[in-house]
Amino acid sequence: MYIAVGLGNPGDEYAKSRHNTGRMAADFLSGKLSGVKTLTPDTFMNLSGKFVGKHVKSKKAAQKLIVLYDDLDLPLGTMKISYDRGSGGHRGLESIIRALKTKEFIRIRIGTSPSTPSGKLKKPLGEKNVEKHILSEFKKPEMEILKKVFKKVAAAVETIAASGLQSAMTEFNK
Repeated sequence: MYIAVGLGNPGDEYAKSRHNTGRMAADFLSGKLSGVKTLTPDTFMNLSGKFVGKHVKSKKAAQKLIVLYDDLDLPLGTMKISYDRGSGGHRGLESIIRALKTKEFIRIRIGTSPSTPSGKLKKPLGEKNVEKHILSEFKKPEMEILKKVFKKVAAAVETIAASGLQSAMTEFNK
């Protein structure tokens, strides 16, 4: 059984923020896929490892962990699957890596940055601008884009569970 964990912050004030993209994706997936248990931490993003560590007890079990989270390095409307990588500066991911003492788990990164009409990334720069961006709420048109991405995430997780990570990466990392 795979465990899909959607990262975000608890509380209504964060519910539709960009930093809650992983949590929103997990809510979208919940109960829709067989062979996948979907969880959302009751901790804040930076303490995600504490929650995940209660559900993933070994390095072997971590190989069946799928972490869903927001990524500033990808434009809104995109997603990317990776495995056995660093945190990329994402504090929720850093917390999980520390708690599990391994990087060997699956990640599905969901883009939250704006882009130009030609598709070039317009990532916010500077710590204050990044924080303002990730804690801001998605606008209604952006939520429509996100719903399409969540359908793609669901298909990717389903492919991972049914056919394996490599099949999913081949199909969805284009």
